[in-house]
Amino acid sequence: MAKQKTDPNYKVIAENRRARFDYAIEDDLECGVVLHGSEVKSLRENSANIAESYASVDEGELWLTNSYIAPYDRAMFSHEERRKRKLLVSRKELARLWADTQRKGMTLVPLVMYFNHRGKVKLKIGIAKGKKNHDKRASEAKRDWGRQKQRLLRHGE
Repeated sequence: MAKQKTDPNYKVIAENRRARFDYAIEDDLECGVVLHGSEVKSLRENSANIAESYASVDEGELWLTNSYIAPYDRAMFSHEERRKRKLLVSRKELARLWADTQRKGMTLVPLVMYFNHRGKVKLKIGIAKGKKNHDKRASEAKRDWGRQKQRLLRHGE
């Protein structure tokens, strides 16, 4: 991951910052996204939103639902902003994702959409389990204590 951040082609398009608060991320997976031409141009200059979106396995394929890509002004044929987009993964990974969601009750949450070092749009999906309210409070208290500890260390010495 550190190598990608120094690469000039690597660029984060959209990030789901609430995902780590609402879900306990067990594992993550990088997958490709099938896009139309105007969607790619729009991603290069405008922004996208994956905060309300989710991924699901339907009829043997992986789909990203409810993701938003802003319309491209100069496109001759514009794209639908919130259409279902197909995600590209290997069959082995797809079988594992299906098993995790159907048998174990996990959720597929999009974490980050970005351009990789080759200029392709990639989506990092987290295999997650939903947190209960008491889990969220505990993680928030732990984070607050970490901040307080850093403050004490900085000002104490």
